[in-house]
Amino acid sequence: MLMSGIDFFSEDLFSWLGGVTVGGMFGFFAQRSQFCLRAAAVEFSRGKSGERVAVWLLTFGTALVGTQALVALDWLNVSNARQLAQQGSFSGALIGGLMFGTGMVLARGCASRLLILSANGNLRALLSGLVFAVTAQAAYHGLLSPAREWLTGLWLVEGGSSRDIMSLIGGGTREKIAFALVWLAAGLGFAFRSNLSPKRLLSALATGAAIVAGWLFTFELSQSTFTPITPKSLTFSGPSADVLMLVLNSEHMRLSFDLGIIPGVFLGSFAAALIAHELALEGFSDGLGMRRYLVGAVLMGFGAMLAGGCAVGAGITGASVFASTAWVVLVGIWLSAGLADLIIDRKSLP
Repeated sequence: MLMSGIDFFSEDLFSWLGGVTVGGMFGFFAQRSQFCLRAAAVEFSRGKSGERVAVWLLTFGTALVGTQALVALDWLNVSNARQLAQQGSFSGALIGGLMFGTGMVLARGCASRLLILSANGNLRALLSGLVFAVTAQAAYHGLLSPAREWLTGLWLVEGGSSRDIMSLIGGGTREKIAFALVWLAAGLGFAFRSNLSPKRLLSALATGAAIVAGWLFTFELSQSTFTPITPKSLTFSGPSADVLMLVLNSEHMRLSFDLGIIPGVFLGSFAAALIAHELALEGFSDGLGMRRYLVGAVLMGFGAMLAGGCAVGAGITGASVFASTAWVVLVGIWLSAGLADLIIDRKSLP
C-alpha cells in the first residue's frame, strides 16, 4: 500500500501528504473537542476538573494506549525514535516545561491551540503563533541557540534504556499498557462526571488517535523506503520553525512529514469550524492584551525548543513512548500553568 503511494507521488511528497493527513485529523477533532492543555491545567488548578480536564485525559490516554498497543502487536518499533534513542536533557525538560506552561497561560493557548484558533479566524492566535515560530527558530539555530544549549547541558541523559521511564523501574510494554489504561479510565470517569457530550468524547478519543496514526504512518514509511526515516508523530515546535524557513527559503527545504503537520492541522481546524459555522475574526482589545500574548509566545517558543517539544510533541507524543524527559516536561507545564494562573489571572477575579 505504502510502496504504491511512494511510487506514485515520490517519497518526499508522500511523506508530506502523510503529515497533512495526520495533521488534518488532529486539527479537525481537536477543534471539535476543544482540546486545550492550558484550559485543562487552569481548570484543574482551580479545583473544578470538569469537561476540559476530561478532554485532555481522554486524548492523552488514547495516545498512550494506542501507541503501546501497536508496540505490543509488533506493528511499531519506537526504539529509534528521537525521544528515546538520542541524548536528552532533564534540565532542558524541566526549565523548558516551566517556561512553556507559563507562556501558554499568558498566550491563552499552547502551540497547537494557537494554530487551531488561527484557522478559525483568531488574529491574536495567528500573531502569537508567528512569534512562537520565530522564537523557536531563533532558539534552534539562531540568536537564542547558545542559551538553549547551555541550559540543556546542565543535566544530560544518554539515549537508550535510560530515557525509557518504565524500564528504569523494571517495567515493559505490558506495564505501560496497564498504566496507560489508568489514564484513559480517568478520562472516561471525568467525562461521565462532567456530562461531557458524546460528540466531544469521541472527538477527544480521535484527537489522541491522530498521535497513534502519526507513529504508525512514519514507522511503516521507514520500513518501505531506502532513505533512513525515524519514526515520529505530531509535534509543533520544530515543524513551526521549519514551515517558517520553508516560506523564507523554500529552495533549500525538502518536503517531509513534519512540514505537512502545520498546514494539515490548519486545514483540519478550518474545515471543522466551517462545518460548525464557528469561523469568526477576532483581534486584540487593547495593547496590554497584545503584550501578554507576545510575551507568552516567546516563552513558549524558547521553552518548547529547550524541552525538546511542545505540549503535544513532548507532552503527549513523547509521553506515549514513555520518554522520561517527556514526563518531566508534562510535570513542569502543569505546575507552572497552575502557578501562572494563580498569580496572573486569579488575582484579578472578583
